[in-house]
Amino acid sequence: MPRTRTSTTLLALALTVVTAAAGCGRSAATASGQQVTELRYQGSVGAVTLPELAEDLGYLDGVKLKWIGNTISGPQDIQAATTGDTEFGGAFNGAIVKLAAANAPITAVIGYYGSNEVTYQGFYVLEDSPIRTARDLIGKRIGVNTLGAHAEAVVKTYLARNGLNDDEIKQVELVVVPPVNTEQGLRQRQIDVAGLGGTLRDRALERGGVRPIFTDHELLGTFTAGSYVFRDDFIKANPDTVRTFVSGVAKAIEWSRSQPREEVIARFEDILRKRARNEDNSQLQFWRSYGVAGSGGVIADSEFATWVDWLSREGELRGKKVSSADIYSNEFNPYRAGGELS
Repeated sequence: MPRTRTSTTLLALALTVVTAAAGCGRSAATASGQQVTELRYQGSVGAVTLPELAEDLGYLDGVKLKWIGNTISGPQDIQAATTGDTEFGGAFNGAIVKLAAANAPITAVIGYYGSNEVTYQGFYVLEDSPIRTARDLIGKRIGVNTLGAHAEAVVKTYLARNGLNDDEIKQVELVVVPPVNTEQGLRQRQIDVAGLGGTLRDRALERGGVRPIFTDHELLGTFTAGSYVFRDDFIKANPDTVRTFVSGVAKAIEWSRSQPREEVIARFEDILRKRARNEDNSQLQFWRSYGVAGSGGVIADSEFATWVDWLSREGELRGKKVSSADIYSNEFNPYRAGGELS
């Protein structure tokens, strides 16, 4: 599928989501006017999300989570929040920018994943692959978890920074592969390059036989890449609930940073046991960090402005003027003042 067509399809889907949001999902507050204290959400197989960790640590202070299933991608997760199928969702900040550009009534309230020196997304080839430079990727297939999100933005940024023009970039094919199957697809030579991050990357490296072409951390440095969003009507009707959620997730981020890695992993294993979803917990042993850059997940303007500028240059915002300041808010984050808990 041509890249421009993919982007158009995603934006059209976003517009459909916005229209549907007016008539779908439950009300933003209870009929009695009391604030909602149960938040529906989507999880991740074999992993512990920050809200799940916050709840287990007792940081959500009376707010409960209701798991309704597992997400297949960030764009799908924030679309579910926009339509009211869930109360919150998380995605790559560029995907949030696209949805905001389609007039989706959402606001990002806290960062939840990112890249640093130990937690990053890399793009790997087999040891015997002839691919070594950006130009070698022309005509090749790169396996990514979804289109229109983190991996696609990073790949295109890498290609452009290394001198490929628009026509050449279009010849690099991005193929959607479920993350758990990406390494296998590379080893079976169904794809030429595998986008791997977190525990899946570390497991592949442990098995050996692969080498990196580049990583997002090498390309962009340490940065928060994705945020949790709520619908604006939900925030307006339930400000205390949103504040409790953001505060709890912020504290969970800092808890994960302050504890020995083995203690964090042990906590994750306990959470998986208690929720009893028949999951493989082996990938937990490779966890290193959530990769969030700001204290308590405080969002930096550049973490949205970078992708607003990039998407504008790519023509994916269709000439719409989007301000990063209108997409996110640190209002509910207790770490917003000076980077320390206030």
